[in-house]
Parts: sequence; structure tokens; C-alpha cells
Amino acid sequence: MSEEAELPVEAPIEFPAEEPDSYSRGAIMLHWITAALVLSTIPLGWFGASFESAAAQTATNAHKLIGMAILALTLARIGWRIAHRPPPYPDAIGPRVRLAAKIVHSAIYALLVILPLTGWWMSSAVPKRHPIGFEGVIELPFLPIAQSWASAGPAHALHVNLGWVMVALALLHIGAALKHHFVDRDTVLLRMTRVRKR
Repeated sequence: MSEEAELPVEAPIEFPAEEPDSYSRGAIMLHWITAALVLSTIPLGWFGASFESAAAQTATNAHKLIGMAILALTLARIGWRIAHRPPPYPDAIGPRVRLAAKIVHSAIYALLVILPLTGWWMSSAVPKRHPIGFEGVIELPFLPIAQSWASAGPAHALHVNLGWVMVALALLHIGAALKHHFVDRDTVLLRMTRVRKR
């Protein structure tokens, strides 16, 4: 009777048994809400700028309103981060990776403030204004600045170009988180998905 060769079985992903030193509940909530809004406002902005229709104008209005919500949430996140110290990186993360992560995170935070402000500036400066929000439902005020293309033009250029930088950084951030989880098999991603117990 011949013995059948046993096929190798791939080992499952194993993470440390202990609970990772996670972010606080408030930080996790603010992070994922902001992420969802950013991922939704990018296609809305692209659609609104690419077509001329009632649907495109609705998308643009939603894009503006979501952008202002992102600005408010980001300011809240900055305040929360100052008051609640983030957890340390896992010991296996080297100094170069930590520095790169800090640079990317700082750039994302900066863009989460600058992009809504340049959009607000552009919407306020164009000669023919459209509501920031939805007319008769919810409208945010315009900035007290002069209306001219000399002012709106640079704001538009900044908003569009920095928007592409945000897309690149968001993809880099997501890719790095997935690499940590599935390739490096450390607890970097788990820190933002598991609420700390203490």
C-alpha cells in the first residue's frame, strides 16, 4: 500500500497574542470618519468639475460641504491628538520607517486643512458664486474676500494640484498599512482598529 505524499499547508497569519497598544476610541472614530469622507469627496469633485449638468452641480455642492466637514474633523483630530498621546510604534519598526511615516502623516494632516481652505477661497473668490452646500437646506458662508479670477485662479490651481498629491499620499498610506498587516505581520494596522482596553 503506497503512502500518499502530504501537501504542504501554508501557515496562517499569526499576530502577537497580546492586545496591541491601540489608539483611543475617539481617535479611531475620527480617523475612519475622515477617511470615508475623503474617499467620497474625491470622485464627487472630479465628477462635478468634468461635466456640466444638474447632477454635476449637485456633486460639486456635496464636494464643498464634505470638504468643510473634513476641515472641522481635522481640527478636532489635531486637538484630540494633542490631548491624547498616540501609541508607540511596534519595536520592529526601524527609525527610517518611523521617520517616513511621520512625514507622510504630517503631510496628510496639512492637506486635510489646506485643501478645504483653498476650496473655500476659490468658491468665495469666483465672480459668479455658487452655494457652499445646498441652497435652502444648508449653506455655509463665503469668505470676506474680493471676487475676481485673479484671486480664484491661484486657489483653483492649488486645490487641483494638491488634490492629486492627496490622492498619491492616500494610496501610499493605504498600501503601507496593508503591507504592515499582511506582509510584515505586525500590529500597525491593528492599532487603528482595536480600541485600547485601558
